[in-house]
Amino acid sequence: MSLIVTGTIGIDTVYTPDGQHREGVLGGSAAYFSAAASLYGDVRLVAVVGEDFPQVHRDTLAKFPRVDASGLEVRAGSQTFRWGAKYMSNMDERETLFTDLGVLAEAPPTVPESFKDSQYLFLANSHPAVQYDLLQQLPNVKLSVADTMNLWIETAPDDLTKLLRSVDGLVLNFEEAEQYTGHRNPVTAGRHILELGPKFVVIKKGEHGAILVHREGLSALPAFPTETVVDPTGAGDTFAGGFMAYLAKTGDLSYDGIRRAMAHGTIVASYTIETFSLDRLADLKPEQLQSRYDEFSKMTNLG
Repeated sequence: MSLIVTGTIGIDTVYTPDGQHREGVLGGSAAYFSAAASLYGDVRLVAVVGEDFPQVHRDTLAKFPRVDASGLEVRAGSQTFRWGAKYMSNMDERETLFTDLGVLAEAPPTVPESFKDSQYLFLANSHPAVQYDLLQQLPNVKLSVADTMNLWIETAPDDLTKLLRSVDGLVLNFEEAEQYTGHRNPVTAGRHILELGPKFVVIKKGEHGAILVHREGLSALPAFPTETVVDPTGAGDTFAGGFMAYLAKTGDLSYDGIRRAMAHGTIVASYTIETFSLDRLADLKPEQLQSRYDEFSKMTNLG
C-alpha cells in the first residue's frame, strides 16, 4: 500500500494524575503513527534520532514487523528529541515540563530512494517548511495529509499556508483550528481551511471525538467510550495512523471512505491510551481491533 510517514521519534517522560509516571519511554509522532498503521499493513518510517537513542527503543520498534524503519537515520554526535509532560486531572489538559529539540534543530532526514514511490503520505507534526520539502521528494503521492501544532501556527503561519495549498488533508485539534483561522466554531474553521487548498480537514476534540469537514459534506464521530485511560500521549498520532493505513489499504478516498477511516483511527487510539507508550499496540491483535470496530459501528450506525 506504500504508506509513508515522516515525523519525530522521541524519548518521553510522562506523569499522570493518579501518581503514575514513566521516564525515558519511546515516543514521538512517527513512532505512534507507525505502530498504529502497521496493524493494517506495511508502513515506511522516515525520522532522525541521535546516537543516544537506546537499543531498548529499537527493540520496541522491531515488535512491529510491518514497520520499515530503514528510513530511520541515527545521527552521530547528536541527541534524540526529548519531551516531558504532566497531565491534569481531566486528562485532556497537560503541562509541558521540558522540550529538548536535540536532533530536530538540525537538518531533517532524507527520504530513501526506495521510499520515493510511496503513494500515501502522512506528514506528522514538524515545521511546515520541512513538511513541504519532504512532500516535494515524493512525486507519486495519491493522498497527502499533514498534521500541525500551535507552535507552527504561531511562528510559521506563512509556511503552513503554503503547505496547505499542496496537501489533500489536514489533521489538527480544536484549539489549533481556532488559533489558525480565528474561528471558534470548528465547522467554520474547517471551511476556512478548505478555501486554502485541502479537500478535507479532521478536527480532533479529544474525548469528544472528531469532526470531518469535507468538500462533499460534514460528519462527526464520538470517541470510543474507553473505561481505562492511563496515558493519552500519542492518541492523536495513532488516530492518524489507523486513519491513513485504512485509506491506503482500501484505496477508498471518497467521503464515506474517509469517514470510515476516521472510525478505524478512533478505535486504534482507544487502545493506545490504555497504557504508556506503545505497550498496548505491541500486544494488540487484529481480531481485537475488528471486535471494537464492530461495536463502535453499531453505536454510530456506520454500517
